Amino acid sequence: MNDSHMDDSQTPDRQIDDSPANDDAPSRATDPSTSGAPGPLELLLQVQEHDTVADQLRYRRATLPERAALTDLDKRRKALDTRAGEVGTQRDELGARQAALEQQIEASRTRRTTLEKRLYGGTVAAARELQAMSDEVRHLGRHISELEDRELELMEALEPLDAELESARLEREGLDAEAGRLREAIAEAEVVIDADITEQEKGRAAAAEGVRPDLLGRYEKLRTKLGGTGAARLVGGSCSGCHLTLPSMEVDRIRRAPPDEVITCDQCGRILVR
Repeated sequence: MNDSHMDDSQTPDRQIDDSPANDDAPSRATDPSTSGAPGPLELLLQVQEHDTVADQLRYRRATLPERAALTDLDKRRKALDTRAGEVGTQRDELGARQAALEQQIEASRTRRTTLEKRLYGGTVAAARELQAMSDEVRHLGRHISELEDRELELMEALEPLDAELESARLEREGLDAEAGRLREAIAEAEVVIDADITEQEKGRAAAAEGVRPDLLGRYEKLRTKLGGTGAARLVGGSCSGCHLTLPSMEVDRIRRAPPDEVITCDQCGRILVR
């Protein structure tokens, strides 16, 4: 009976003695992850994940294929407008010359008609005056013919310019229509991406509520300095931020550190989550 009593009293003593021998017991007791709730460092890593996805979405938004296509199309439109402007200037110059010739032709024809009416109207009887009018009528005829030949040359020169301007106009309309379609596609993609960014920002805000302000501020500074990544997980013996392997002694030190201790990678300086 006494032996049984002694056995019962010794059993708790053995349990108490065995507990300190387990090196992992204190870590599990202080590690929030064992209770199912993520600790501040795990929450910080969630913040990082949301920030990374949001950054990727913003990059995707800024580099949409349609945006690049629209930029290229704008260059084509600018080149087309420049060429059309040059051709238009040439066309205007030739058109102005044609208009001046038409005025000269019209004035010469009017003068010839007036002279012919006097020449054949019987109102002039003097032979010398009649001869002078006849000579002028013949001269005006030759002059009108020369002007008409020059006008024909100008018209022939204007024809390909007009054709090129018309082609440029039609091409411009096509480019404008394509630009409109690209803008619509960009707007639609931005709506979807912006909605995804908003979701990431909400998730980030929720995760950040469980992170101390000083730790969050430190993370933000590192994130700005280190290309968008301020916190990374320790995977094996490597930092997932810089992908470099840490010295074994450093890894062992990190593994033995309290779960809530803030440790940085000695290679890149990022906050390590383990």
